[in-house]
Amino acid sequence: MARLRTFIAADVGKAIRDRLVQLQEKLARTGTQVKWVEPENLHVTLLFLGEVDDRQIPGVCSIVANETAKHPPFLMAVETVGCFPNLRRPRVLWVGIGQGMQELCAIHDALEMPLQELGYRREERRYTPHITLGRVKSDRETSPLAEALDKQAAWRGGEVPVAELLVLSSELTPKGPVYSVLSRPKLGA
Repeated sequence: MARLRTFIAADVGKAIRDRLVQLQEKLARTGTQVKWVEPENLHVTLLFLGEVDDRQIPGVCSIVANETAKHPPFLMAVETVGCFPNLRRPRVLWVGIGQGMQELCAIHDALEMPLQELGYRREERRYTPHITLGRVKSDRETSPLAEALDKQAAWRGGEVPVAELLVLSSELTPKGPVYSVLSRPKLGA
């Protein structure tokens, strides 16, 4: 029996993805060692399920399709730049969601219960929609990065219509994760 690292995401579209890559390049000029997310892997995660038995994939896709159909399409604005846990010790660099955040949270919340019933555990942290840009790989001086993040705090990446979600599998490789689309559930009318 095969197991697939599985998660549910919203795509950001090519135009925003290109702007995110430009932002990554700008932040990379600070010299801080960061493992940047590959351009094709930039997305908003709704739920990370972890290792899923391949025999459960159809059930997961069915639940996501059923719940997604209950929510209308919406516009998602990609904006603001920040980091976890804070600017003094940046570890995860991210871009936030403005418009569309409530819709993403509502879909996330609607998916949690039926997926829990299938055996997936709930996240401890409160869900905050974001796009991970990269992860800091060094404890060396990060103040130039913190300054750059602060300057970019009001960054705007644009808006993208969200009419579907993606159920994705992620295969870890030495060059980074490779994602495969397992299903594309459409949002309802």
